[in-house]
Amino acid sequence: MALSKISDIRRSELRQAAFAVMQREGASATTLEKVAKEAGASKSIVLHYFRNKQELFEEAMREGNATLRLAVVKRLNTAASPFQRIWAVVEANLSEEFFSPPNGNAWLSLCAEAPKAPRLARLQTIIHARMHSNLLSGLRPLVPEAEAQKIAVTLSALIDGFWVRLALGDKSLTSRMALQLAYDHLAAVLPGTSLENVMLADPKESSGS
Repeated sequence: MALSKISDIRRSELRQAAFAVMQREGASATTLEKVAKEAGASKSIVLHYFRNKQELFEEAMREGNATLRLAVVKRLNTAASPFQRIWAVVEANLSEEFFSPPNGNAWLSLCAEAPKAPRLARLQTIIHARMHSNLLSGLRPLVPEAEAQKIAVTLSALIDGFWVRLALGDKSLTSRMALQLAYDHLAAVLPGTSLENVMLADPKESSGS
């Protein structure tokens, strides 16, 4: 039991180290040697827990998504209306806690690796499917199914687009501005819906002044 716990802790440390390297340098420049150095371990230790670089990348993506997933769940658990369920997903994905250039760099570089790594691509599909399902849980009580599906796809694509802009170095796009733009989109596609209890950006920032 103790050995199993130690093993789990060590794997977690290596996943965190891998994600930290990706935040700084991107996935293409991340090596087992760099991960080992970040974790204060040897390359042989990394290979003891992960068979190859692709497996480490998969675990690093899980590591990077785990905290965000918990933040979404926490917000969903306190949501008191359909719109608050939608906003729980938007707010978590675009909050200052997560919407930062290092995270954007790691995420975009991992996405670039997915076409060459089936398991990484499968994990990416699971992450997108979870977001889609969470958005639908709030949209379905408000609009017909076909419309809910369309809005969910569009909103998730909008969020992904913000992350791409962030990762590419767009310093004008802040967390608050992204939240404001997402809110404006929801206000346009959900006319007449009470868009209550949400955190919005300073209007001066959202207008670019």
